[in-house]
Amino acid sequence: MNVEYAQYLPEDFHPTSRVWVYQSNRLFSIGEALEIEDMLKEFLEQWNSHGVPVKGYANLLFGQFLIFMADETDTGVSGCSTDSSVRIVKKIESQFKVNMFDRQTLAFVIKDKIQVIPMSQLGYAMQHHFITPDTLYFNNLVNTKDQLLHDWIIPVKQSWLAKRKEVRENLSI
Repeated sequence: MNVEYAQYLPEDFHPTSRVWVYQSNRLFSIGEALEIEDMLKEFLEQWNSHGVPVKGYANLLFGQFLIFMADETDTGVSGCSTDSSVRIVKKIESQFKVNMFDRQTLAFVIKDKIQVIPMSQLGYAMQHHFITPDTLYFNNLVNTKDQLLHDWIIPVKQSWLAKRKEVRENLSI
């Protein structure tokens, strides 16, 4: 699986631009992805902070991850403008019957495909070698453009997961 995505991110956004990543519990179909693309475009046209347009970006990457980015070098993003981005995610969640807010489900690249695994099954997946220290993990905790570029898709051994006792024990990290 090709995990290159930098070319889809705006080059003119500052490295400290704020980022929000929402992971779907399933892959969107092509038709759904096209609808979501239209919804995101419409959202961006109206994204404001205290009446000032936000320099924003939104995209569906790998058919499963909604990425929002706001370059705050000119206009800061307020709580209300952040809430408006959450509302569009909830609308997508409702319209397409997906879960976009489950932080207990983790995404990995396994056998050249994105696989989501509940955190409760992480030990089993490691014990049975579905996940190794070099398995690519989607670290959705990134919160800047720079982190998105360098720390979003990383080997498990470089992620926050490596600090968990069960991971260290099962993967000999």
